[in-house]
Amino acid sequence: MKTKLDKKNNIPKHVGIIMDGNRRWAQKKGLGANEGHEAGAKNLDRLVKRAEELGVKHLTVYTLSTENWRKRTKKEVKGIFGLLLRMIREKKEEYQKRGVRLFVLGNFQAFPKKVARAIEEMLKIVLKHERMKVNVALNYGGRDEIIRAIKNIVKEGIPPEKINEKLVAEHLYTNGQPDPDLIIRTGGEVRLSNFLLWQLSYAELYFTDMLWPDFGPGQFDKAIAEYQRRKRNFGK
Repeated sequence: MKTKLDKKNNIPKHVGIIMDGNRRWAQKKGLGANEGHEAGAKNLDRLVKRAEELGVKHLTVYTLSTENWRKRTKKEVKGIFGLLLRMIREKKEEYQKRGVRLFVLGNFQAFPKKVARAIEEMLKIVLKHERMKVNVALNYGGRDEIIRAIKNIVKEGIPPEKINEKLVAEHLYTNGQPDPDLIIRTGGEVRLSNFLLWQLSYAELYFTDMLWPDFGPGQFDKAIAEYQRRKRNFGK
């Protein structure tokens, strides 16, 4: 039975996406890996616009994991960094005008200086009217994020009896943002791959075989409609 999207009610405040399948998409078309990443980046821009239209307030996209970028070939990594720089330069002013704020989850300081500086400049942009926040997970891992939070809590000398869920959440990259309501993974894999492990405790999960560059606005609507169909109990 086909589920219809309700554009006015029960839109998730926070959607997370594991964007999987760029390289397989390129391989199927006889293209290089970086051409797949290029297609994936263009699709992300389409999805940001659609999420904004629907009223999603937070969109978190898994772009490059801590494990992932070290395993890729030098050529592919160089292409990814080049694409990232270009996207920042081309989109930061447009997003600023639209009220879309870009934020980074992860240790981007490990990247080449030119890339890290561009990200730092992007993060300095202040919006008068923020309509939507797009979190880009770069050199990110859920376990690393939790370990980082624990280390910072220890450094601050907070006694064990004062440590609770709220305190830990305040030390995560996503401090001040709601936990994801919906996690989407494209590409046919059915796992979380170290993504937002603390934050997605009660998120609804949506998996699809469609490769990321093909997962357009219509497919995004379908995922939201499926989310709206489910009853959330939050462990009750």
